[in-house]
Order: sequence, then structure tokens, then C-alpha cells
Amino acid sequence: MHLQCALSNHTDLAAAYTESELPYLFLTCARQDASVMLLDQLQESMDWVYGGVDPELQGNGGPACVQFLPPVQRLLETLLIVFVAIFEMVITWPHLKMPSLTLRTTPATNSERTIKKVLLVLLCLTLGIEIGLKFASRTVIYLFNPCHIVSIVQIYLLAAPPSKQVLVIFRMHMVALHGPFLALVLPVLNTRLLPCETAIYWVQHILIYFIIPPFLMKIGGVYTTEPLMDFSWCMFTTGFMFLYHLVFLQAIGLLLQVNLNNVVCPAMSDPFYGRWYRMWALGHQHALVPVHEKIYIFIAKLLIPTSNEICNGQVKKKDG
Repeated sequence: MHLQCALSNHTDLAAAYTESELPYLFLTCARQDASVMLLDQLQESMDWVYGGVDPELQGNGGPACVQFLPPVQRLLETLLIVFVAIFEMVITWPHLKMPSLTLRTTPATNSERTIKKVLLVLLCLTLGIEIGLKFASRTVIYLFNPCHIVSIVQIYLLAAPPSKQVLVIFRMHMVALHGPFLALVLPVLNTRLLPCETAIYWVQHILIYFIIPPFLMKIGGVYTTEPLMDFSWCMFTTGFMFLYHLVFLQAIGLLLQVNLNNVVCPAMSDPFYGRWYRMWALGHQHALVPVHEKIYIFIAKLLIPTSNEICNGQVKKKDG
């Protein structure tokens, strides 16, 4: 039908079809033309979101990236990983425990309050510059990558008043820190072409990995982690992150042909580069995430003294 609608004039159509078929053909062609125009307009209107993504760069996106995996394999892998993710979230949900007494809920010293505000301003500026660079390069779509989500979560943690919701988000966010860790160990910088983009990359990841989480742990209160031998929060968050990647990021990546967090095709620096890289990721991420989180928490508690005064507001409870 596309070839039929592409005929240059009505004389060709009249010669190819009977008079009774022409009205239907013209109506069909008009609908197709309207659909093509609507798709073109949609793509033009979304140019600021992903128009700057260069498909020529390996692992960046484009048809070759989308076709890296056979469709059947991609579908079966997605179903398998989604099933595993939902299963581990369901079995760990009843075991997510919250402390009955919340430790100190606000910074006790003026220095802690000041440092918290300074870190909030620094992270907001860093993320703001990163967002500006994404708009300038027309790659706003990359803001869905997990490290940017971690940055937004940390801004919330630094700014929000203490609550059980903050405690839950803090514990889940501690599990997600393996993302910035991998970004620091295996950086993907070949898509950062504007001035300062590489520098902002390092500043952002150093802030969200080395500075802000240990500082929040030092404050204590709602910024407390689960016991080292409790893996329920880790398993639940791991399942949640796999769902985020395989359902949300993959759907957008396939639709727009953008390789969001390497869920569509592997990165150049991936040591498991190949057709089965996602199956390797299912295994090594379930091993890496809990090991990384527990080692990170252990070292942070070892190096940074934490406050452990028990308060209810500013009033301490007395025994007996």
C-alpha cells in the first residue's frame, strides 16, 4: 500500500485500479499520509529530548543497537528477568523491618546543619548544570539513567523533614549506590562532547557516592541502615531496579532507539560484551549489589563515627 500511495498521479492509479476501488484507495492513502505527518510532527516535537543522540557512536543507540539482540531472545530475557524481580520483591516484602525507635532525627550541631545545606546546594548546582548540558546537547532522555535518579533522591533526602518515608527511601537508595560505583569504575564518556561534560560527570558521581551517603549515615536518625546480616532491603531494591530497567527504560529505549543505561545493547566497556550480556548482568548484579552494599556500609561505619543518641524530638527517654 505504501508503494501504491506513492504513485505520482491519479492517472497511474486509474490505470491500476477499477473505478469502484479508487475511493477506498484514496481514503486509505489519506489516512496513511496523516499518520506519517503525525509521526513526523511527534519526532520533531521530541527533538529536544533525544535529537542529539548520535547513533553512529557505538553503544549510544540507533537501529544497530536495537537489533543487537534477536527479538525473540529480547522478549524471553525480559519475561525471565521481570519474573525474577517480582518474585524477589514478593518474598522479601514481609521481611522489611523498620526500627521501633527512631534515632536522632535532626542534625544536632550547627556544623552538621551547615554541611547539610552546603551539600544540598552543591548537588542542586551540579545536577542543574548537568540538566542544562542535556538540554544543550538535546539528550534530555539520559536524565532517566539511574545515577541521575540517585542524585534527585539525595536532593530529597537532604531537603525533606525526617519521616518513615525518608527512612525507606534512604535504605533503598543505599542499595542503588552500586550504580554510581560502576559508573566510576567503568565510565562511559564517549557521548560527552560538550565542554565541562566530563568534569561534571566526575563531580556528580563523587558527590553521590563518596560524600553524601557517608555524611547522612553520620547524622543517623532516619538515615540509618539495616543490620549487616539483613538482606531483605537489598533483595527488594534489586528487584525494583531490574523492573525499572527492563520495563521502563527498555520500553523507552526501544521506542526512541536510545540505549538508556545499556539496557538495549551493551556498552563498549562492558567486560561481558556479547549477545548474552543481560543474562550475565542478571547473575553478576545479584552478586555485586549485596556485596557492594554491605562492604560500603561496613567501611563507612568503620571510618565515620555516627551519632547514636536516642531522642523523641529533643527529649530523651529515660529507662524505668
